[in-house]
Amino acid sequence: MEESMKIRRASEPLELVKLVKRLKHEFSGEESVAELPQAVKHKITDEILQRLRSLRPNANASEQQEVVETWRKEKLKEAKMLALGGEGLKSTLSQEEAGMLVKTLESSWAVLSEDIGLWIPTEINNKEHDDKPEGVEDTDEDQILAGRPLPPECRAELHTDYDGAAVRWGLTHHKESAADCCQACLDQAKHAKPGEKKCNLWVYCPLEGGCYSPDIYEHKHMECWLKASEKPRLNFKDRYSEAYRNSHPTAPVIVPWVSGVVSV
Repeated sequence: MEESMKIRRASEPLELVKLVKRLKHEFSGEESVAELPQAVKHKITDEILQRLRSLRPNANASEQQEVVETWRKEKLKEAKMLALGGEGLKSTLSQEEAGMLVKTLESSWAVLSEDIGLWIPTEINNKEHDDKPEGVEDTDEDQILAGRPLPPECRAELHTDYDGAAVRWGLTHHKESAADCCQACLDQAKHAKPGEKKCNLWVYCPLEGGCYSPDIYEHKHMECWLKASEKPRLNFKDRYSEAYRNSHPTAPVIVPWVSGVVSV
């Protein structure tokens, strides 16, 4: 879905869209916000963003709209008082700018919102639609791994990422399947020379689009990491926590890796 949205945005005729918007404003007779100084628009944008940042990270669209509307009403009240020559008010607006802002906030708020790039998506309530034939049991597609089945000794754990010292660097070590990755770990441990670390952990990326990791590298499909650890320790399991995703915005919900601790 993200890739589709990127392609759609990249193909949008931006200049044509801008021209159509300008013509629409001219023919509709709406007041243009172009007269509003750019510095005032920047101040408005900063104030709205500050209000939105005060919300909790997972605030819904209704909460965001309510915060923005509250700001608009408060700003309109302030601008009206300044335009009437209000004294003692602490504001960064001049009396002339306040008068222009009153007109904009009252009659051209939608135009101004569009001009400063303010867009809050409409909430959509999706209903689950079950079209499976009767008698067919639920299956989790995320639980299916491509390639040959993994033998029991691989001890595969889906949506799991283990930590350990790298015996084989996965960025340059790709395998066709998770089973092949596990076998590579078993083979390395079997043929390791005296003094060499023996693989007892394997970590594989099964997703065609690659797998997320908090490091600086781009981890691709079929990466096979061979690791060694006396006391295997989990990096991540099943889902990334909400707190983690708040501090790492690019992290997905589900841990994409598949791993296993083998007996050597």
